[in-house]
Amino acid sequence: MIIGCIDPFDQKILRMISDHLPDGWSMIHSESESSSDKFSALAEADVCFLMAAPMPKEMIQAAPKLRFIQKLGAGLDRIDLDYCRERKIRVAKLFAGNSIPVAEHTLMLMLAASRRLVWLDQQTRVGEWNKEEVRASNQHLCGKTVGIVGFGAIGRQVSRLLSGFEVKQLYFDTIRADHEAEQDFQVSYSPLDELLARSDVITLHLPLLESTRSLIDAKRLGLMKPTSILINCARGGLIDEQALFDALEDRKIFGAGIDAFSQEPPRDSPLLKSRYVTITPHCAGATIDNFESIVRRAIQNTQTVLDGGPLPVGDEEIL
Repeated sequence: MIIGCIDPFDQKILRMISDHLPDGWSMIHSESESSSDKFSALAEADVCFLMAAPMPKEMIQAAPKLRFIQKLGAGLDRIDLDYCRERKIRVAKLFAGNSIPVAEHTLMLMLAASRRLVWLDQQTRVGEWNKEEVRASNQHLCGKTVGIVGFGAIGRQVSRLLSGFEVKQLYFDTIRADHEAEQDFQVSYSPLDELLARSDVITLHLPLLESTRSLIDAKRLGLMKPTSILINCARGGLIDEQALFDALEDRKIFGAGIDAFSQEPPRDSPLLKSRYVTITPHCAGATIDNFESIVRRAIQNTQTVLDGGPLPVGDEEIL
C-alpha cells in the first residue's frame, strides 16, 4: 500500500505519518510545492492523505492507481469530486477531526479582535503606549451576545468553550438542533439575518458550497452592529473580503479575526491592509497535539474502506 501526500507538511508531521503506517505500507510525499513534484508523489499511490492542498482533475489524473482519498479534515471544496466519481475513486472526510483546536483558535481570535491584540503588540514594540486610547474602544466578551453560524461539531465545541464567559448564545444552521441539544448548550435558534443584527460577535463554521459562497456580503455586513466582530475559522469564500474591508475601514463594524481566505496565500486580499483584522494562515486546526489522532483515524478508515467495511459513526464516505 502506497500513501501519497502532496501537502507541504513539516518533517515532524511526515515522520508521524510514517511511524504509524502498518507493515507493508509506505509513503511518498512531494518534495516541494511544484506540480511536477506533486505528480511524482501520486504516480504510484493507492491512497492519498490530503489536508489542504488542491486536488483538481489534473492532479488526480497523475495518480492512475489511486483508489481512495482520505481528507484529513472536513472541507471537500478543493477536490474534483465529479472526476473522482468518474474514476470510481472513493473519498472520505473526518468528522470533528479538528473541532477542539479550531474552537480554541476561534475563541483566541474573538479575544484578540476584541482587544486589538496584534495592533497593540506592534505599537508597544515601537514605543507607543496606547492604554487610554484602547480604554475608550476595546471590548470584553462577558455580557455580550455571540452568534454561531453553523452548529455542527465545531460550532458546538465553540459553544462549550464560551459557556464560562457569561455570554448569551444564538445559533443558525440549516438543520435546527433538537430541543434537548439547545437546552444542553444553552443556545437559542435565530434566523441568520436576525442573528447578525443581534450579535456582538459572529463566528462562522460552515462548509463552502454554492449556497454559502459570499454568504457574508455587503448587505449582511450592513445588518451588523458598529461594535460587532466577525470571526471566520471555516472557509474563506464565505465572506466577500472587499466588502468586509470596506465595512472595517468605514467603521461599520469593530473588527474581525480571519483564518481562511478566498485565495490562499492571500497575497492580494484587501484585508491584509487593515489594522482592524487579526489574521492567521488557515491554521486553526493545526496543532501537533491533534495530528496523531487524525493519522490513526485516517489509517483505520483506509483499511476499513478498502476492505469494503463501513466507516466509524461520525466519519463520512462521500463517494
